[in-house]
Amino acid sequence: MAVLGTLRRRILTPDIAQTSMAVRGFHVKSQTARERLETVGRSFLQGFAAAAESGRPSDADKDLKKISENYRGFAYEGAAMALAIRDGIPVGGRRHVEEFLAGPGDEHVYMAYVGVGWAMARLPQRFWSRLYAPDPLLRWLVLDGYGFHQAYFKTGTYVTGQFQHQRFPWPVEGPRWYAGRVIDQGVGRAMWFVAGTDARRLHEMIQRFPGHRRADLYSGAGLACTYAGGAGEEELRWLLDAAGPYAGDLAQGASFAAGARVRAGLVVPATETGTRILCGCSAAEAAAVNDEAQIGLGHSDSRPAYEQWRQRIKDAYRTADGTLRPAVKRLRETA
Repeated sequence: MAVLGTLRRRILTPDIAQTSMAVRGFHVKSQTARERLETVGRSFLQGFAAAAESGRPSDADKDLKKISENYRGFAYEGAAMALAIRDGIPVGGRRHVEEFLAGPGDEHVYMAYVGVGWAMARLPQRFWSRLYAPDPLLRWLVLDGYGFHQAYFKTGTYVTGQFQHQRFPWPVEGPRWYAGRVIDQGVGRAMWFVAGTDARRLHEMIQRFPGHRRADLYSGAGLACTYAGGAGEEELRWLLDAAGPYAGDLAQGASFAAGARVRAGLVVPATETGTRILCGCSAAEAAAVNDEAQIGLGHSDSRPAYEQWRQRIKDAYRTADGTLRPAVKRLRETA
């Protein structure tokens, strides 16, 4: 069994060189930013390799927990990708992600669903029906992960070329018109990496996209800069001001990041900085906003419940005309 696991690890695990900023051609803001983003990539692949080799999904957990809090979530994301690939290929069983989410992956459920999206990007479409993503609300995060993967590895097509999916064939029950929007949220998240955590570079990149796509791109960027970090208070304040009418989308993304880190017990200084500047509150308070916004979501609405959830979170920080809600404004002014 150990030999089989080692073989799986060698065959399935991507080459770590593919996470190098130089190989990817991403902007380098500073050596510190480079080290942060490349450590994210290494941590992801550590998690992937551990899960690829493991006999049972829970066996990988001891290796995942050795990774520092800053990067551990990315390791669980990588682990979920490996397990989803093992589910997707027509040999070796189909319950790896299910067991992972029922055990050590539960606290990292948001990252796990994103990791399934990475697997989707690597598997032939005919195997997508084998992917495990049962939660009708969180299922959309799979497409966020797919969008991140495509923008990260196919930057010329998805970022420079601004490719957008019009009617993506997953999830089967749709709605297909919405799938492209969630993929864009993943693209925006990847753009934080493409920009090398440089807020000005990121803003310039997003501004080149058509106006109707910018809200989702800024949402993804807000999630990335709060979850992955890499920018200080001054730079985030600049981004908030530059985003203008999309500041609420930045806040919504940052709130999602806080929710993921709070649930996993992995709140780090970058999380608090991101939510304080972009949301006007602590990470714990932002996570509470997410939880409250889930209450009573309607599944009969023309919009998916996931989009209703995102809009409620955005509305918690901004009014309909885009201005800050008074309580948020006071918090942000004293931050």
